[in-house]
Amino acid sequence: MPATAEHISAHDLTPAQRRALGRTPAQALRHGIVQSLPFMLVLVPFGMLFGVVAAEAGLQLSQALGFSVIVLAGASQFTAVQMIMDHAPAAIIILAAVAVNLRMAMYSAALVPWLGEARPRERGLIAYLLIDQTFALSLQHYEKHPRLTVPQRVGYFLGSSIGACLPWIIACALGHVLGRAIPDSLALDFAVPITFLAMIGPMLRTLAHVVAALVAILASLVFAFLPAGTGLFVAAPLAMLSGALVETWTERRRVMRA
Repeated sequence: MPATAEHISAHDLTPAQRRALGRTPAQALRHGIVQSLPFMLVLVPFGMLFGVVAAEAGLQLSQALGFSVIVLAGASQFTAVQMIMDHAPAAIIILAAVAVNLRMAMYSAALVPWLGEARPRERGLIAYLLIDQTFALSLQHYEKHPRLTVPQRVGYFLGSSIGACLPWIIACALGHVLGRAIPDSLALDFAVPITFLAMIGPMLRTLAHVVAALVAILASLVFAFLPAGTGLFVAAPLAMLSGALVETWTERRRVMRA
């Protein structure tokens, strides 16, 4: 935690920590940009895929670009576009997109000890630019360098945001242009399901994850009769509850064996 940083002696710092402490906020920003560049390997093709899917859903370039700039969250954007293609009501689409992005509240809470003292304007910008990549990269950097000043932390976060968010928006626009060039005979309806499978697959690391995914699938099928895809709002809590129960059971077994 940042509160312990003052108790660390300068002699205990590693060379990397000394370099981090010696950077100005502007240098910290540039360092954040450089460290976020590897994310382009994922964000660019993923963003282009969203642009293609948005074009397939009938969104204009200005709409798809505005969507990416305002929402700035891949999973929520894909969820919303899928529901647009299913002709769901606008209120349901917005609710689903917000529900998918609720993890950002946990991300925000985790960053408060590090960025809570930033100026209100900076905190607002951080809240807007908070995505999976900027959160993971920044939190890891702060924990490695707990003695950074608030301006240095803010600079690093903004740098990582430039390196992650800007390519995403550009890729979405490029994907939309390319998507418009694809003939209608080549239907791309499969793109959204395939994308979600690619997103979810690497997350199935434990039995609890697998059980939650299976319950979500079965519940979604059982409640598919509900209008406008609202069955998902029943399936999601059931899946989370199932995963939590399995995780609790697994932890108890581990303790008993120990």
